[in-house]
Amino acid sequence: EVQLQASGGGLVQAGGSLRLSCAASGFTFGAYGIGWFRQAPGKEREWVSCISSSDGSTNYADSVKGRFTIARDYAKNAVHLQMNSLKPEDTAVYACAADKMCWKNSQGWDYWGQGTQVTVSS
Repeated sequence: EVQLQASGGGLVQAGGSLRLSCAASGFTFGAYGIGWFRQAPGKEREWVSCISSSDGSTNYADSVKGRFTIARDYAKNAVHLQMNSLKPEDTAVYACAADKMCWKNSQGWDYWGQGTQVTVSS
């Protein structure tokens, strides 16, 4: 059974940091790109970042570039999203997804996990 479990969310003040984790199981972890998405209340789901399976290349939305870092942990079959300099507008439910390709939108992803809430207070 394929599982993607996001964790690490919480409440943090503006300027603070959080580290999200996406634990993967039930598929060949190294063969899949892992993406992070977020959805704020009343807004559409937004692509945040992706790390590819082929060469480990990373991509970020302009809104998080320079503040967020995505990385694989092969020992734990997990992908982490280090979020620094958090802003109130980063408040959302964050979820991870897996696919052979790194799509910069929510279409086409094979597997989705449940999200974790991130709340940034001003």
